[in-house]
This record gives sequence, structure tokens and C-alpha cells, in this order.
Amino acid sequence: MPLMPGAQPFDHDAGDVGVLLLHGFTGSPKSMRPWGEFLAHEGLTVRVPRLPGHGTRWQDMNITTWQDWYAEADRSFRDLSARCSTVFVMGLSMGGSLTLRLAEMKGDAIRGIVLVNPAVHSERPDRFALPIIKHVVGSFPGISNDINKPDQDEGAYDRIPLKAAHSLTHLWSAVKTDIQAVDQPLLLFRSAVDHVVEASNAAWILSHISSTDVREVVLMNSFHVATMDNDADVIFDQSLRFVQERSPQS
Repeated sequence: MPLMPGAQPFDHDAGDVGVLLLHGFTGSPKSMRPWGEFLAHEGLTVRVPRLPGHGTRWQDMNITTWQDWYAEADRSFRDLSARCSTVFVMGLSMGGSLTLRLAEMKGDAIRGIVLVNPAVHSERPDRFALPIIKHVVGSFPGISNDINKPDQDEGAYDRIPLKAAHSLTHLWSAVKTDIQAVDQPLLLFRSAVDHVVEASNAAWILSHISSTDVREVVLMNSFHVATMDNDADVIFDQSLRFVQERSPQS
């Protein structure tokens, strides 16, 4: 199946500090590549995988589950860990959900995590119908390109695949069940205006993790896909500083 423009994974081998970047639900590596290229330019080893079912057509997502997306994230993490003595994980939206799950499962093997508008639940009223309606309707209108900056395209589907969306809720349940296992240093970016993920997600995460080294940054001029928005430089610069301050050579 041909890939959408910009949906290719991004890999860069450099120093002994590695960073795994995870894109969001229905998105692709395109939304994370500028961030990944910035970190690579600063001498970090970087992986931006394409999660299964993403970056092709929305129908492909409906034959994948959250376990498939996690398995690819885990594979990339293990690849980084084999090359680097220090590994950080960072994620946007559902990529943030997967980042939290990795943090729960990997413990001290992850030096720190960075979340951008992470999701662990939805307040959409139609979420309750997903277990039934997914068997009748293939998709809903999409949630892509929630970006304040003009002329940006995150490379995401324009439809929400409903079987995949239902599986996403199971990922959220798994994350919430084990959330107290998250004790790594955490940097969380949250857009003041986000039309996809409600602010209650960040609030829930911050009130339930066990981490003591925690910082929240509110982005005032970006919407959901903040990695491609007006505050992208804030994310890039502060995440680099976060890594540098918590890496052995700093």
C-alpha cells in the first residue's frame, strides 16, 4: 500500500542518548519529523516509527489494534536501547498514551518522558456507542489538522476508523490501570486551545502519576498538533534542555 506524502519513518543514528518520538491516532511520522530532525541536528539518536495502519488509508487502521501500535513502539524502543545507554520517549496525543504505557512497562530503562497534548480518555458523547456502531459504520469524520498555524498538514486521515477508535479506548484503560507505575521525569506540554483532546486529560495524568520531577507547559498559540504549530520551537527547545539536563554527560 503506497504511503501518504511524508509518512515515512525517520531514523537518525548519532550519540549515546536516544529519543523515541511517537505520532498520534490517524496521524503519521510527518507530524513528528520536524521535532525529530531538530533533535538529530543536536546530536541525538532518533527514531520516529510509523505505527501500523497509519500513513496509508484509514481502512488499514480498522484491521489493527492498540497492541499492534504498542508493539511497534516497543520494537523501536528496543532498537534504541541496543544502541544507546540513555533513552527518552516522547509522544503526541495517542503517542503520549503509548509513551505512558512504555513508561509503565519499562521503568528505569526510560530516563524521562515528554508528552504533547496526551490522551487517556475522551469526553465525546458518541464514545459510548463505539462498541456497537463500529460493526455498522466504518468511520466518522476526521479530527486531523487541528493546527493554528496556516498552511500546515500533519499527514493524517480525514476519517476516524471506528474499530481502531474502540481499540484506542482499551489502550487508555490499560494506561489508567497502571498509571502509578509512571515515576520517570516528565515534561508535559498542553495547548490552551485544543479541539481534539480535552484539558482534563493532562490534569488526570498529572494527578495520578508517581513522578516527582514534573513540569507542565501551557502553549498559548497552538492547537492540538502543537509539534507543527506556532509553539513548536518551545517544544523543541525545552525538550532538548529536558534531555540534556537528565543525561549522564550533562
